[in-house]
Amino acid sequence: MKEAVFYSRKNGKVQCTACNRGCVIPSGKVGYCRVRKNVNGRLFSLVYGRTLTLTVDPIEKKPLFNFKPGTMCNGVSTYGCNFSCKFCQNYYISQDFTEKVIEGVEETTPEEIVENTLAREVEGIAYTYVEPTIFAEYALDIMKIARKKSLYNVWVSNGYMSKELAKKLVPLLDAINIDLKGNAEFYEEMCGGVKIGPVKENIRFFHKKGVHVEVTNLIVPGFNDSKKHFSEIAEFIASIDKEMPLHFTRFFPAYKMSDFAPTPIESIYAAVETAKKKGLKYVYAGNVAEEANTFCPNCGRLLIERNGFSAIISGLSEDGKCVFCGYNTKIRR
Repeated sequence: MKEAVFYSRKNGKVQCTACNRGCVIPSGKVGYCRVRKNVNGRLFSLVYGRTLTLTVDPIEKKPLFNFKPGTMCNGVSTYGCNFSCKFCQNYYISQDFTEKVIEGVEETTPEEIVENTLAREVEGIAYTYVEPTIFAEYALDIMKIARKKSLYNVWVSNGYMSKELAKKLVPLLDAINIDLKGNAEFYEEMCGGVKIGPVKENIRFFHKKGVHVEVTNLIVPGFNDSKKHFSEIAEFIASIDKEMPLHFTRFFPAYKMSDFAPTPIESIYAAVETAKKKGLKYVYAGNVAEEANTFCPNCGRLLIERNGFSAIISGLSEDGKCVFCGYNTKIRR
């Protein structure tokens, strides 16, 4: 265990300040994520150094389409999550674990993770598979070393980190994909009683601070698949930046929703069409090949062709401009 950074102490209890839950934790107990524990009035991370993965993935798998397209990254994850989504695809590491299981994971230091990344000759590190906020101290220590070695740092996140943590991330974070799951009711009922407000605030915050931001919306049939929902998400993104990429992805049966049907492809098409009508320049569809390509918002020519998670860059200059019309796409290469 390693003592946490993001917490305060009072009368033997601790308050975790890593995320917007702000769990007040009595001695001997853990917070909602179950990996941050009060030990005699001090908060400790149970998962520091306990990475479950060092998996090389295409950046497109995160998904990040307008940041370093075609590059590869090393994926770091642990147990735990500050949400409890009923449809979680990774529930076996986000929800289904014990403290004893965590203790059985071999320790890997931040230095070793960076060394492994360099040895594999990939371009960066992704903090992924579960919510990185719950292992923030571990992630930040890795990110500091990675930055010195000219590796990029990307988060795949639910966006529920505290402002305190978000500010610490900005100098070290190159890109983030944040899930915007649904409306306020969806968050309350489907994600463990959390609020949508902090998620939207953090999307705005990271964009304002110059971090590359992409947003993903998982469409769950019968819960967040209405045209009104698609419009609200698109309008929110457009209010920040019409060139912020938005990904719509299909739900597949998992965890507590294993008896539900997958998202019809028609719903994905409807979402993409709605978002484009709202003026968004980069709208992508998960698991629908023809909606994964990137086109120039100005001249409409093909910039990046995708097949699965592979990317062929044919119409983009090294400085992110369309080679056909010179438009600055803001795509970071």
